[in-house]
Amino acid sequence: MAVQSVERAFLLLRALAQGPLGVTELAEQVDLPKSTVARLLSALEAENAVEQVEAGGAYRVGPGLIDIAGAVPAGRNLITAARPHLLELTEATGEAAGLSIIDNGRAYYLDQTQISSDIQIRDWTGEYTPIHVVAAGLVMLAHLPADQQDEFLGQPLEVCTQWTVVDPDEIRDRLTQIRSLGYAWVYEEFVEDLNSVAAPVLDMDGQPLAALHVHGPAFRFPDPDLAHDHGLAVAAAANRLAAQLSA
Repeated sequence: MAVQSVERAFLLLRALAQGPLGVTELAEQVDLPKSTVARLLSALEAENAVEQVEAGGAYRVGPGLIDIAGAVPAGRNLITAARPHLLELTEATGEAAGLSIIDNGRAYYLDQTQISSDIQIRDWTGEYTPIHVVAAGLVMLAHLPADQQDEFLGQPLEVCTQWTVVDPDEIRDRLTQIRSLGYAWVYEEFVEDLNSVAAPVLDMDGQPLAALHVHGPAFRFPDPDLAHDHGLAVAAAANRLAAQLSA
């Protein structure tokens, strides 16, 4: 692949890192001919660097990039270090588990494990969500400095479902509770029929590096009798990952 093609391929990958895009949208965003974008996407798809969300639909970052990242020693790579903890959470809860960070004021999903089930949630890897509507975002927000919390809560907050909480005072109360409990539950606030629980991965100064979460269909997750246990399990996994990263 020529140098120019490599540069253009990275333009596409950086654009797709913000979320799935169709060929036309991607061509407009990177200011390249649609035919060129289609050709580059075909080459990247052959290497699993990108994949289509659905047949004939938008493209997103693919698992091949995660494989490349996995070649980096675990202590230096967040995705690689977190993977075993996600797999343990999936085995323990029977639901999908994920890893996310805060990027450009939004929660960004880095990785997700899936389950063997006829009914499972979509893979959110490579996508952004508002911080205040997902458990992963809330647990990271809870540990940001107060001025950053105030800045975020001082802006208009997106409403995603009828259960989305957008009142700043109510969110501040939730953040206080999160710091006390060590985890957070969110019930159908981002997507209807989707519940999630998350815990923060903190650095040695108590600042959020990332978050681990487990989410599943609302009709089965969580079992009300196990909600607290699931929260503790995610918090314990996040603490183990934090210790591993700081070692």
